[in-house]
Amino acid sequence: MDSSSPKEQYVTEVTDNYETTCWGCGLSVLIPSCASVFKCGWCGAITDQNTQKRDQKGFRWRVLRDRCFVSVVIIFMLFVIFGGVWAIYPVLFSISLLLGSFHSIITAILSIATISSFSLAAFRCAGTPPNILWGSYPTVGKGDLENYTFCHYCLKPKSPRAHHCRSCRKCILDMDHHCPFIGNCVGAANHRNFIAFLISAVLSTIYVSIMSAYAGLHIWPTLTYSIKGLNGITSVDLAWRVINEILIAFLRSALLLSSRGLVLAYLFIASVSLQIGLSVLLWQQLSYIYQGKTYLSHLTSQAGNEEEKKDCQNLVRFFGFQYSVTRFLPTFRVTRKRHVK
Repeated sequence: MDSSSPKEQYVTEVTDNYETTCWGCGLSVLIPSCASVFKCGWCGAITDQNTQKRDQKGFRWRVLRDRCFVSVVIIFMLFVIFGGVWAIYPVLFSISLLLGSFHSIITAILSIATISSFSLAAFRCAGTPPNILWGSYPTVGKGDLENYTFCHYCLKPKSPRAHHCRSCRKCILDMDHHCPFIGNCVGAANHRNFIAFLISAVLSTIYVSIMSAYAGLHIWPTLTYSIKGLNGITSVDLAWRVINEILIAFLRSALLLSSRGLVLAYLFIASVSLQIGLSVLLWQQLSYIYQGKTYLSHLTSQAGNEEEKKDCQNLVRFFGFQYSVTRFLPTFRVTRKRHVK
């Protein structure tokens, strides 16, 4: 039995609460002292008292790292384009003028697509949250800041779909991840450009590997002869003997390789290596889009055990198709004749 008077109980309840101000609308809020996170009942803004601003001493190092990665990627793409033209196209034009012209058009299309998509993904703003009114009760309506939080780095509201990137030093809308190879975040404004860059890069590396191998077989006759000599072998160790013959033929011809042969060998090895890495990254990105998520939201959903809503319409909406595919299919109408007696 509690022997304290009602007045003492009221004083105890008041001292257990403390008064603070909502950053979203500026109204005074009385909350329990044990509650460090609260949501305003008027504007819907969420306040976390435990959040503290961290220092960003490594910002200059991140900027320098990103610029170095972007420079290396640009130099590599230019080397692949001009090195491939110098090493492959003399062989193609020596075979046929029509063949060389056809592959020149393909090279121009893939080069323009890859460089333009990379430039848009790297040098375009990844997407910033919308600017809204906040901090004053008359201007902030009821529920205008629903589930908004306050960014202690940018010192302004952060929408529920935004995330602060300490490398870019700003909040990014629908942030997927910060990619150092493009020196930029992947967000709402450049996510499609990033996917387009991955697709064009995968197609380009496949094309470069095929054409470098095709040109190499024409300038390395010993390698061609060694491969043809294995046609009649049907034993179990066929694969192992093929690898041995290719390595032996390559080592024999390596001593007599010209500068063109070295460039072709480098292009083949580099393009095959990039195919594997870019294909895995592209598949991962498309799987997240299919699930209607980003990489960061995928991590948070795993922590919260949220249900996945997988749908092909997520891919359709991501790539900007407003209508369903069935809209463009022909429709057939069956007309019924009325029999008049």
